[in-house]
Amino acid sequence: MEATVVKNAGSHFLLSPLPEWAPFPAVLRGRVRLERSGATNPVAVGDRVRYELDGAPADELHPAVIKEVLPRSNYIIRRSTNLSRQSHVIAANLDQAILVVTLYFPEIKLPFLDRLLVTCEVYGVPAVIVLNKLDLCRDLAPEQVEAFCDIYRGAGYKVVECSALTGEGIEELRGLCKGRTSLVSGESGVGKSSVIKALDPSLDPKVGRISEAHLQGRHTTSLYEMYPLACGGFIVDTPGLRGFGLVDLEKEEISKYFPEMLRVADNCRFVPCTHTHEPGCAVKAALEDGSISPERYNSYLGMLEEDKKFR
Repeated sequence: MEATVVKNAGSHFLLSPLPEWAPFPAVLRGRVRLERSGATNPVAVGDRVRYELDGAPADELHPAVIKEVLPRSNYIIRRSTNLSRQSHVIAANLDQAILVVTLYFPEIKLPFLDRLLVTCEVYGVPAVIVLNKLDLCRDLAPEQVEAFCDIYRGAGYKVVECSALTGEGIEELRGLCKGRTSLVSGESGVGKSSVIKALDPSLDPKVGRISEAHLQGRHTTSLYEMYPLACGGFIVDTPGLRGFGLVDLEKEEISKYFPEMLRVADNCRFVPCTHTHEPGCAVKAALEDGSISPERYNSYLGMLEEDKKFR
């Protein structure tokens, strides 16, 4: 029999025969064949699995046993930001990733967002950027809201301006989520759980507070879990991230996952081109004429440097 993993709590799981929402417990025993992802976790939320029952319907005393993970259509994977080569699959078989950010409280780190976006590009997961806490951002620096949206819309991404507090942008986001399986991810404290609750008030993900001492978000979600949306579709909630390392990328490949660079790279004089020092570089020309933002280009340079640490 087949089902989808809807909750991952270490060695224990909940499965459901999606699109029907009827979760039941499961465990992982023995060797499970997997795609070669090099990840530490063999099973992720969103994975479609084959399982067996021990006679009676699955319950806490007699959980189902996961026997095989079926091939993934896509997945999101991250590497530790220390020098470890360990990696972790966040979720699999996604229709989109909703990346929640805010300009303040906590202050945005564009390189972090750009690493998330590159990972989505690498593994074939369409990305939507949600700029949350818009009520605060507009009060503090409306011109920075406009500049942020210009950067990422110019790169080719959909940006939803949103406030979980006032409800602005929530209906647009709800429309994007309807009928889809969506990963919701972002740094700690950006309001992921508040956005999920605004999307569907019947859900009750944990909502955290910001540490006043460091203006950093506290981790409030410790498990990877899928929720059904009243409007149709499913949301995968993840722990707040404080680091996101790239996986399985060669230095020469990184620019291919910046859509705005990919659009002009064929016009570079030399191939391959690192877009750093070569004469006749179309990416650097686009940087000079403003069609590629310096913020995104600086993130790209940072990824080239980061890549060296793992070699």
